[in-house]
Amino acid sequence: MLLAVGSSCKKLDLAPTDKYTEKNYWTSEQKANQVVSMAYSQMVNSTYFFYNNVLSDDAYDGRGDNAGVTSISSGVYDPSLSRLDEEWRFHYAGIKTCNTLLKYIDNVPKLAEATKNRMIAECLFIRAKHFFNLTTWWGAVPLFTEDISIDQSEQISRSSHADVVKQVLADLDKAETMLPVNTALTGSNIGRISKGAAIALKARVFLYDNNWEGVVNECSKLIGKTDNGTYSLFPSYSGLFDIANENNSEVILGYGYAPEIRTHDEMIDMVPISQGARLNALAPTQSLVDDYLMLSGKDKSTSGSGFDINHPYDNRDPRLTATIVYDGYQWPKADGSKKTIYIKPGTDPDPNAPDEYKPGQVSSPTGYYVRKYYDPTSNNFASGLDLILIRYADVLLMYAEAKNEISKLTEADWNQTIKVIRARAGFTTAEALNYNGSWSQADLRSIIRRERRVELALEGTRIFDIRRWKTAQDVLNGYVHGARFGPSDVDNGYVRVIKRSFDPTRHYLWPIPREERALNPNLTQNAGW
Repeated sequence: MLLAVGSSCKKLDLAPTDKYTEKNYWTSEQKANQVVSMAYSQMVNSTYFFYNNVLSDDAYDGRGDNAGVTSISSGVYDPSLSRLDEEWRFHYAGIKTCNTLLKYIDNVPKLAEATKNRMIAECLFIRAKHFFNLTTWWGAVPLFTEDISIDQSEQISRSSHADVVKQVLADLDKAETMLPVNTALTGSNIGRISKGAAIALKARVFLYDNNWEGVVNECSKLIGKTDNGTYSLFPSYSGLFDIANENNSEVILGYGYAPEIRTHDEMIDMVPISQGARLNALAPTQSLVDDYLMLSGKDKSTSGSGFDINHPYDNRDPRLTATIVYDGYQWPKADGSKKTIYIKPGTDPDPNAPDEYKPGQVSSPTGYYVRKYYDPTSNNFASGLDLILIRYADVLLMYAEAKNEISKLTEADWNQTIKVIRARAGFTTAEALNYNGSWSQADLRSIIRRERRVELALEGTRIFDIRRWKTAQDVLNGYVHGARFGPSDVDNGYVRVIKRSFDPTRHYLWPIPREERALNPNLTQNAGW
């Protein structure tokens, strides 16, 4: 009997052998790397990446409420909206994975120090990104840097936005010291998080907090430098988003996909119907189209700009054609030929006229489709094209904005940022490229903000820009417009699509999800909700 009791006690001290536990999982580098891979896989939701554009004045979803964006952009949501709960859980699931790796990584035997440091740094970066997104949407959120129990999760209170940002920057500071530069990543490691990514994300954190000195300091580490990585504008703007040019010189942080292995398919509801789309659920707005300058460097409404209302897309900033499909667009086909996209009602020689503007049908409700991120190599729109989360042009634009907010942007700073971005886009005229000494700081602010919009159009950044500039109440109130296919006596013929509402007293922060507050009574609610 004593032998049996002793034997039983001994077995109680052993970890189960038929399932993974905290004690028996961390036995090899391969298993640790699987957890890091899981953290990577939880870093981005492709549906949010694309449909967040609808939260801004850049796009409209006329076919339902994908990811809750129609409800949010129209101002008709409340704390019960499923998108709020889903995104909250999405970020905290990613944080849990990172915290788990950080807690147990020291248990892995014979793990090389360099490999361990890289894994730690990657998880610190990913955790920082999740907390940054949480505090950007909600302000004060629960903050913890160790894995917590279910009981703790149902009692934890919200930490202030300032405290969350402080932790985010601390994680990124530490990650920066441990991550390799981009040029050191070779072979299968190309595309991993690098030192430059940590620096660029810090710049974005400072940008969203209007910490202009912080933005300048971080961006200066990457502009024209090699000790923190080597980056440059890719020669072709449209080529940036070709699968053949993945991980090019401009990409600071990308999110990897692979054909047939790991793909995204949102583009099936964005491109012209004639090109195989099933319907249109994300349509660019007239407001976005209007912000593309003429090749002369002038706004289309300025005298002498060269704008012709009967040919509104001629002689425009070439980034328009690389981003948006408009009436008469020459869509490149795989065989090298081009197909004309007919969107204006009554113009398509095909009697089916699949792309023409028809209110209430499956075609675009604004008269525009999406070109950027279309992958012609994809099989039935299951694309393996990487999503670019931060690129060098964004660093230049952040730097220009911060320098101008500190003190009026100088000609030298202009030449280093806006001028090279426009030159890469295809501008050649002096008015488009050269600095004008008569510009005021306010003039430059408007120019830089406009440049951010068109350079980064449909890349998911616009909603955060108009929130931090506090201009959302200006651009998200009133009618969304489409192309000039409507009655001539209403808004000069520009189609009225939907009327939106943005309440500045409460819409700058999302409400804490109702489900989360039901689970945890210590979660207070944001003002106005």
